[in-house]
Amino acid sequence: MNWDDARVFLAVCRESTLRGAARVLGVDQATVGRRLNTLENALGATLFLRTSEGYVLTTVGEGALPAVESMERAALKLERQALGLDDRLIGNVKVSTTDSLAIDFLIPAIARVHERHPGVQIQLDASSQLISLSKREADIAVRNTRPDNPDLIARRIARWPVGLFASEAYVERNGVPERGSAFEGHDLVVYGPYLLSNKELTLVAEPLTRGRIVCNVSSSYLMRRSIAAGIGLGELPVRSGGADGLVRLWPEVTRPQPYDVWLVTHADLRHTARVRAVIDEIVAVFAAENF
Repeated sequence: MNWDDARVFLAVCRESTLRGAARVLGVDQATVGRRLNTLENALGATLFLRTSEGYVLTTVGEGALPAVESMERAALKLERQALGLDDRLIGNVKVSTTDSLAIDFLIPAIARVHERHPGVQIQLDASSQLISLSKREADIAVRNTRPDNPDLIARRIARWPVGLFASEAYVERNGVPERGSAFEGHDLVVYGPYLLSNKELTLVAEPLTRGRIVCNVSSSYLMRRSIAAGIGLGELPVRSGGADGLVRLWPEVTRPQPYDVWLVTHADLRHTARVRAVIDEIVAVFAAENF
């Protein structure tokens, strides 16, 4: 099995459909189907069962999967190591971050990169989904969680306290909640995944059991815009709330956990010139904001 065939096998395995695999591989669906049939004929074995719910690995396919994943790791490692020796300031750099950090920091950093190194192209992905740097889904990640993968280099580039915020219109309409009231009589905006956790639901350590959760959002930027629209109260990094002109409630109170921002890249890419250039500009933009 060559690497191109292995990529088709893994894409179908992970996406369960030819259409999904084609999207991941950047080819058309017919090509994926044809190459999968060719691979199965070459091996003399059926790797997938075609079901109404998608493609499911057969026993032979399940047995092949660990070996193919090993091929993938070796191919990606070779690719990263080759890139790590690249001293040219040209080419593509993939950056992953959140929508809020992209707007406030990454786009200004990209503008600086473009001005200084016009041969470097940036592919910016802003979403709440975590990606794999080991699989080169991104070269650089700027996130609020530190990874535990020992092959990744993580650097904290910001730490902000988190406070309680509302718009001026909301405060004029509803007033300021009393401490210890569990937000009785108030509308709340919360981060959606937080509602699914097993943690006690609080805002800046205040239980929200008597408040009304009127909006739950999937990203930090949606949180900022929802609070600014007067929908309800919510937690924000103090830096973001101030930048948006919001009213900070209970200014003496912060969430026990601050909002950390981590810049992460793979150890194999730390000497790649274009990756290093992008990292330097991201760090410079955050440094200018924080100091």
